[in-house]
Amino acid sequence: MNLEKILAISGKPGLYVLKVQTRTGFVAESLLDGKKITVNLKSNVSLLSEISIYTYEGEKPLSEIMQKIADKENKGPALSHKEDNAKLAAYFKEILPDYDEERVYPSDIKKILNWYSMLQAKGLIVDDVPAPEETPTAVEEVVTDSKETIEKEVKAPAKKVAAKKAAEKK
Repeated sequence: MNLEKILAISGKPGLYVLKVQTRTGFVAESLLDGKKITVNLKSNVSLLSEISIYTYEGEKPLSEIMQKIADKENKGPALSHKEDNAKLAAYFKEILPDYDEERVYPSDIKKILNWYSMLQAKGLIVDDVPAPEETPTAVEEVVTDSKETIEKEVKAPAKKVAAKKAAEKK
């Protein structure tokens, strides 16, 4: 799941997509209503790709958490972020069994589920598709043939020029 250009802006509801960077900040488009806003560099902005969740072993990137929710829900809607805290904690425990319960607050879980719901509603919950593998034998043959042809074409005139220079010196 690619969260590279998805932003959370402090004081603004919802998520935004980074559109254009300017001298004084950037332009972002709201995922809620599609309106574009300008954001200056003094605003507190978080890239979703840079957010991590505390676990007992370390930190897990938000993209992995979102992918686990998508896998659990088969890319469908997740549990509502408006449920009570106990239900949200139990749901999140299914997603990430080793999350640090002392450092990950119910408000964090609500935020993550709300963000997931917004991304899912916009159709942005997709698997990272690996690049298609090329068939190296066919590509290597074409490259090898081309190199040999080019080398022959380059070497042949070079030999003729050298022979001409040698004849001129005599």
